[in-house]
Amino acid sequence: MAAPRVQRWLLHPLAKPAVFALSLAPFAALLHGAVTDTLGANPAEALIRGTGDWTLRFLCLALAVTPLRQALGLPALARLRRMLGLFAFFYGALHFLCYAWLDMGLDLGLILPDIAKRNFILVGTAALLLMLPLAATSFNRAMRALGPARWQMLHRAVYAVVLLGLLHFFWMRSGKNDYAEVAVYAAVIAVLLGWRLWWRYARRVS
Repeated sequence: MAAPRVQRWLLHPLAKPAVFALSLAPFAALLHGAVTDTLGANPAEALIRGTGDWTLRFLCLALAVTPLRQALGLPALARLRRMLGLFAFFYGALHFLCYAWLDMGLDLGLILPDIAKRNFILVGTAALLLMLPLAATSFNRAMRALGPARWQMLHRAVYAVVLLGLLHFFWMRSGKNDYAEVAVYAAVIAVLLGWRLWWRYARRVS
């Protein structure tokens, strides 16, 4: 069967470096495009949108680990969840940096009023701020210091993060009445969160 082979691959010493390299590939592509001026007529917008898209994608990938692990019988997938979550934060921080630098010139006098004025930037900033303690406590020492129960409670904030990220994307696209991608992300997130509810219910009644 395929599952044992996949499980062995996930436990291979090269599995994590391979996933790390693949996770850096979008950043490398965006950086190459910026350096070679091949991001189109509006490179700043391409960088902001690109880093934002990859933030939401990595959030979905991190949330997909548990359902896939449970459904496919691949416990070794859990080894990748922390890395995927940290890459979600990495791309989220880049997304905000691109906005603050390329749109606002790193001028706090412009950035703060803009965040307060535009709802989609406000919820995006809130999502990034919620991700900060999750990234800071993703390491073993922090887990031990907090204790399993408190650590798990804190990291449930990822559900709020992904919903805020989806709302940020929805409001950003609403200006152009373009909801096709939003609907795809909404469906994926609904499945990932719905699986968790179903799994808990199934365990209670079994």
